[in-house]
Amino acid sequence: MQFYMAPLEGITGALFRTIYQKHFFPFDRMYTPFFGNTGFNTKELKKSDPAKDSVPVIPQILSNKAEDFLQIAAMMKECGYETVNLNLGCPSGTVTGKGRGSGFLRDIPALSAFLDEIFEKCPLPISVKTRVGYDDESVWPELLTLYNRFPMTELIVHPRLKTDMYKPPVRIGTFAYAYEHAKMPLVYNGDICTVSDYEQLIAEFPEIKAVMIGRGMLRNPGLLGELHGQAPVSDDEIRAWLTELKEENLKAFTETPTLFKLKEIWAYLQDRYPDRKKELKQLFKSKKLYEYENAAASLFR
Repeated sequence: MQFYMAPLEGITGALFRTIYQKHFFPFDRMYTPFFGNTGFNTKELKKSDPAKDSVPVIPQILSNKAEDFLQIAAMMKECGYETVNLNLGCPSGTVTGKGRGSGFLRDIPALSAFLDEIFEKCPLPISVKTRVGYDDESVWPELLTLYNRFPMTELIVHPRLKTDMYKPPVRIGTFAYAYEHAKMPLVYNGDICTVSDYEQLIAEFPEIKAVMIGRGMLRNPGLLGELHGQAPVSDDEIRAWLTELKEENLKAFTETPTLFKLKEIWAYLQDRYPDRKKELKQLFKSKKLYEYENAAASLFR
């Protein structure tokens, strides 16, 4: 089984990926948060040097214009990357309102024309990360039939609609349909937050070869280690990880964005500490880094 780090906008940049892999059981493959326009700075891509990365890093592209996708893919090839991923899964309203991400799933004829062009002209192999429809899962067989036409390296399926956002449960029947009918390698993504979640998935779909984990990794940074038989991580290990994240972010950013990034992680990590509501409230209220540090010290104590 291969385990992939999901792309989480604003969180899993190059600095996060490097520090996570240092402190916890490493992923087999990691995906960047999406690049959505041709005017981006290649600095973020170059922070993760594909020639030096210990595991493959796959840049993700968010676009509904073939010419933009192809231009971004060409830039990524120049940076040394060997494959790219198409984002057809993001449910954010600011993305879907422009017909991108899972918003593209509303217009299957336009999506078909887009895929025809990028698979014909892209200088790099393409994988696809998708939801199973916009607001109606009955379109999933049609979407999968479309995907089966193309030589994608993998299809990463998050079995929810755009309108589901992240509400439980996942629509596991749609993944079961893909499991039976997909012609390309399948990767499962969605709500793997515990060892039990993973074991139930594999019991039902024993032939899948890869699982992508995102929010579950942030709720329990030691989850991947547990899936490989390790003991749960300790609070000291969590604290050491967060301390290095803070220190390295302060070298690259000012105090305010560093504090924001730490709070984003705590929005997920707080589930680990259901009995520390007072300390968590102080942590999220903090406006200065020293206030955050005091709250975090109290929480871990």
